[in-house]
Amino acid sequence: MSAAASDEGRAAARPGLTYPEVGATRAGPLPAGYRHLHVRHRLGPGDVGAVGRALLTWRVHAAARVLVDADAPVADVGVDVRTRLGVGPLRLVVPCRVVWAETGERVVGFGYGSLPGHPFVGEESFRVERDDDGVLWFVVDAFSRPAWAWLVPLAWVVPVVQHAYLRLLAHGARRLARAG
Repeated sequence: MSAAASDEGRAAARPGLTYPEVGATRAGPLPAGYRHLHVRHRLGPGDVGAVGRALLTWRVHAAARVLVDADAPVADVGVDVRTRLGVGPLRLVVPCRVVWAETGERVVGFGYGSLPGHPFVGEESFRVERDDDGVLWFVVDAFSRPAWAWLVPLAWVVPVVQHAYLRLLAHGARRLARAG
C-alpha cells in the first residue's frame, strides 16, 4: 500500500466522511454520480514552496477573507476544518476533513472531504503547481452533489458561487505569491 493510500485510509477510517470515494481528487479519476470541477488560475512567477506553505497553513484562505477554524495549524491528513462562508452574522459553517496532503518540489496541496452538516457531499482539492516555465498555478479539482434534497433545485447556482469562491482564493494566492 502506498503512503498516499495509507493516509487516505487513515482519514476515511475515522467516522464522519459522507462519501466513499476518499482521495479521488488526488489519484483520479473523479467518480461518476457527482458534478465535477477543474479550475486553474495563473498566479505568475513565484516560489512554489512559499505559496504552498501559505496554502497548507490556511493563509491563502485568510488572504481571501475566508474564515477558517481548523484543528491544527497545518493541513494534514485527519485535520478537521470548518470554513465560514458569508457576510456578518449570515455565515454558513462548512465542515470538512483533510484526506490527503502533498508537499513536493513542483506541487503542494491538500484535499478535504465533506463531513455531516456540509451542504454538499464530496471532496475538493487545492494545489499550487509550478510548470516547466516556473509559472505558478492555483489548481482546484472537486466532485460534489447536494447533501440535502432542498438544495437540488438550486444546483444551477452552485457553479456560479463555487467559481466566485475559487476566484477569491486564487486572488489571495496570487497576492501571497507576489509578496514572496
